[in-house]
Amino acid sequence: MRVVVTRRIPSRGIELLRDAGFDVAVWPGELPPTREELIAFARGADGLLTLLTERIDGSLLDALPTVKVVSNMAVGYDNIDVDACTARGVVVCITPDVLTETTADFTWALIFAVARRVCEAVDNVRRGAWRTWEPLGFLGKDVHSATLGIIGFGRIGQAVARRATGFAQRVLYTDRNPVAPERERELNATFVPPDELLQRSDIVTLHVPLTPETRHLIGARELALFKPSAILINTARGPVVDTEALVDALRVGRLWGVGLDVTDPEPLPADHPLLQFPNVVVTPHIASASEVTRQRMAELAAQNLISALHGECPPRSLNWDAVRGRTV
Repeated sequence: MRVVVTRRIPSRGIELLRDAGFDVAVWPGELPPTREELIAFARGADGLLTLLTERIDGSLLDALPTVKVVSNMAVGYDNIDVDACTARGVVVCITPDVLTETTADFTWALIFAVARRVCEAVDNVRRGAWRTWEPLGFLGKDVHSATLGIIGFGRIGQAVARRATGFAQRVLYTDRNPVAPERERELNATFVPPDELLQRSDIVTLHVPLTPETRHLIGARELALFKPSAILINTARGPVVDTEALVDALRVGRLWGVGLDVTDPEPLPADHPLLQFPNVVVTPHIASASEVTRQRMAELAAQNLISALHGECPPRSLNWDAVRGRTV
């Protein structure tokens, strides 16, 4: 069987596929393949190992009728039309869990970078502008004892909350439903409605999947509820935040600072208005980018593909039961 990997990934994932006896073709370009390039490159493939940069929908699958499995090397799957895959008998797999702790770590990296103005200070030193110790230089916000608001209290949101206990923070969270009371006590977290969370929090961090319901979840109305001293962090998906509304809010000083690992558009052009604000820190979608975690993501993506193509239940599938009639 032939397997196509849409970008170079950590070596262990490729080794697992080849050890399983597959003919493995890896897209050689530094940038993702265009839709036309992907169709031409993947023609005749039995399985695809994709990244979030590839849009997998009905028309693409119709052009690649031999594909039986799509294994996405990501926890999110907003780039995949799962219903279209299921209708065509294509198994869809993802890589949750393995990136939870690393993404939570990076969320805190952004919190500190913004709150303590780390990037501004580093730039000051690199430009040779550091002349002396200044009592009023780069004054930031205290992270300890702050109120942390978490929107989306799944695995990553809860991992972020667990770290907050070390900084004596008050944790507010909102989600579709509260977690169990014992879990709230363990994390010292309080469930509140979304508007109340935005009004009370010193730091708001987003951990929701991108769905039609969460697109522009943070827009002009929501940004108007923030404290002017508040910080917004997004390591989820760019379109969860209305970029134009965010730029407008920053222009009028409605936010103290912003940290974004994901943007809309992505990548963010170098001349984008967001990058004009010194209190905005933008990183290139690297929340899961530790050596160990990316290796584990590649391994799980490969294991998903191997299992599904061998007719076995994959470790992490979204629609195995619907496609194969088995219980996951």
